[in-house]
Amino acid sequence: MIETSIPAIVLAGGLGTRLRSVISDMPKPMAPVGDKPFLHFIFQYLQKQGITDVVLSVGYKSEMISDFFGEKYAGINIRYAVENEPLGTGGGIAQAMAMIDSDAFVLNGDTFFDVDLSDLYSFYKKRNADIALALRRMYHFDRYGTVEVGNHDRVLQFHEKQYRNEGLINGGVYVLSKDLFKKVQAEEETDLPQKFSFEKDILEKHLNHLHYHGKEFKGYFIDIGIPEDYQKAQEDFK
Repeated sequence: MIETSIPAIVLAGGLGTRLRSVISDMPKPMAPVGDKPFLHFIFQYLQKQGITDVVLSVGYKSEMISDFFGEKYAGINIRYAVENEPLGTGGGIAQAMAMIDSDAFVLNGDTFFDVDLSDLYSFYKKRNADIALALRRMYHFDRYGTVEVGNHDRVLQFHEKQYRNEGLINGGVYVLSKDLFKKVQAEEETDLPQKFSFEKDILEKHLNHLHYHGKEFKGYFIDIGIPEDYQKAQEDFK
């Protein structure tokens, strides 16, 4: 359990376009699993991990999320970083980080990855990282890109999606330094755009300038972004 008051940012602004065939018009993290929205299970997980404060990065139909979860849920205090227009994953994270004055965990609101957050944070501190990534080993897949790591778990390269027999994927759970975006702006010698991709414009673009380290975790993982895995979640979360 986390022994420090590190907050978590949960990216919950996704439209769920690929799930339109199985869910009605709603943010993807609100897709019902049994009689609860998927986001409910993420809050349960965060509570067990000792998280007490969450910033929800929301956009599309954000009122559906705020009406359900309010300002406190599962004992966790909630604030909302509302995107008036889609900002991309990077813009959403940057807007939420501006509400926080410490390092932060970042999680995707449509992915459940059972990571020991205390372990991830200890790893982040030990490696003196700018970003620590939780990695998951997958087999026989083509849906995800892979992450190549080297000595001291330093991330060396991000590889594009293609069929692989085995590989480490980015599980979408991070620790971010409170100074991350300041360092990026200093490197680029300009302000960040309001809308940008965290994966393309931060992780990939600044791979050689910043310190990214990846740690493999073996916990349960599911991404409900496609109908097949959304249906699998219905069984797994019973």
